[in-house]
Amino acid sequence: MEIKVLASGSSGSAYYVSGDGAPLLLDAGIPFQAIQRGLGFGASGVAGCLVSHEHGDHSRAVPELIKRGVDCYMSEGTAAAIGIHGTCHRVIPVKAREVFFLDTWNILPFEIEHDGAEPLGFLLASKAGGKLLYATDTAYLKYKFAGLTHLMIECNYALDILRENVAGGDVPLAHKNRVMRSHMSLETLCGFLKANDLSKVEEIYLLHLSDGNSDAEGFKRRVQEISGKVVRVA
Repeated sequence: MEIKVLASGSSGSAYYVSGDGAPLLLDAGIPFQAIQRGLGFGASGVAGCLVSHEHGDHSRAVPELIKRGVDCYMSEGTAAAIGIHGTCHRVIPVKAREVFFLDTWNILPFEIEHDGAEPLGFLLASKAGGKLLYATDTAYLKYKFAGLTHLMIECNYALDILRENVAGGDVPLAHKNRVMRSHMSLETLCGFLKANDLSKVEEIYLLHLSDGNSDAEGFKRRVQEISGKVVRVA
């Protein structure tokens, strides 16, 4: 399975997945031209785009993708919040815990914990046997997942760094509260990894690290210690 990070973070998130399944985009939170450049101007070759939620850093290029003939899959709440619900046959509503099929992929959307209208994570299984978990912008995951081969999962902040930044006046208290309600900490991620069977996992991608409340190398080392797997920071 090939995973290509086009962008990850509060300024925009977009990822490309291919290899043992038809090429897909996971979120499209950067300008369409940047997606084109990242894919070698082959964006028209993707089978579809899965959109986790409506915030601009995840959905910015969705209207342009639709214009270019790319099917975009999202919850009805997300489509309504973006302002494209019922506007085009390229906007395909999906529901949590209802499997759908996209070319060679079997895809299960599931609920995540974020301050969007109806945010979703996605579990993607290919006919060749790969199984990818994609979960970004969520405070935690309430489900366990079996047979995973790849994880793309948020690791936004560490509690000690966030608290230090609040004490130092660099992060307002209201922002701290919002982050803790809607984004995953290193500590929560480590608990999730310990609770799940990682025996088949090949790679873990850490997504959406905060610019000021994270430590990329420290996070990578910690997750490697917990999982014993190849860890990459997006």
